[in-house]
Amino acid sequence: MGRIAASSDVFRAVADPTRRAILDRLRGGGAHVNALAAEFEQSRPSISKHLKVLREARLVRERRVGRERIYQLDPLPLQRVAGWIEGYRAFWVTSLDNLKRRLEDR
Repeated sequence: MGRIAASSDVFRAVADPTRRAILDRLRGGGAHVNALAAEFEQSRPSISKHLKVLREARLVRERRVGRERIYQLDPLPLQRVAGWIEGYRAFWVTSLDNLKRRLEDR
């Protein structure tokens, strides 16, 4: 995947449980910041900071409707990470199968 700036790092963005919860909420559809903030015990400015990290990692898109900003999930960066992880899953499945065979052959 190469070296990525910390502000756009998907792993850093999803490391925080609040940001993961925001992403989960946005799977159900777009929402404005006040609606998102109402669902959390954190302040609106705190939720806005989380949304900034998610925007920089390109996990959410922002569009303006009048004076409001609507946030929507952009799943593409997560799909790329899932694809990368899938290669390791295949590696570990193969490695564990080989280990199992060797242990059973003893």
